[in-house]
Amino acid sequence: MGVEIERKFLLAGDAWRALGEPVLLRQGYLSTDPDRTVRVRIEGDKASLTIKGRSVGATRGEWEYPIALLDANELLDRLCERPIIEKYRRRIAFAGNVWEVDEFLGANAGLMFAEIELASEDQPFDKPDWIGEEVTHDRRYFNSSLITLPYSAW
Repeated sequence: MGVEIERKFLLAGDAWRALGEPVLLRQGYLSTDPDRTVRVRIEGDKASLTIKGRSVGATRGEWEYPIALLDANELLDRLCERPIIEKYRRRIAFAGNVWEVDEFLGANAGLMFAEIELASEDQPFDKPDWIGEEVTHDRRYFNSSLITLPYSAW
């Protein structure tokens, strides 16, 4: 089984904007059930299908598979729940880890946060000065939750 251990943080300031190259991501959900989310994602010229289990703390099962770009576009256009999530992602290396900073578009415009994947929930890590409050356990910040309750409706 694949495992994802991920923590999420709001951003403090905008120094992160000068770091990393933004890449457009489009993603949609075939299932937003917390026990089994199924996501289709296009990032640049690559596409994937990802299945995630229920979160327990900052940990959950995760299985990711590459799929054809044409198939991903068809799934996003025909089968995925609305709205489709669109965001710019920057990957920023800091103190031996990689932070993924997402800036959302569309119905979620204005929402920005950073994620870090860890080897264990208690792994120590350094935070850049542009990292703010932790929101790991706030379900509103799950991408799958932004389908049913977009940031513009908060």
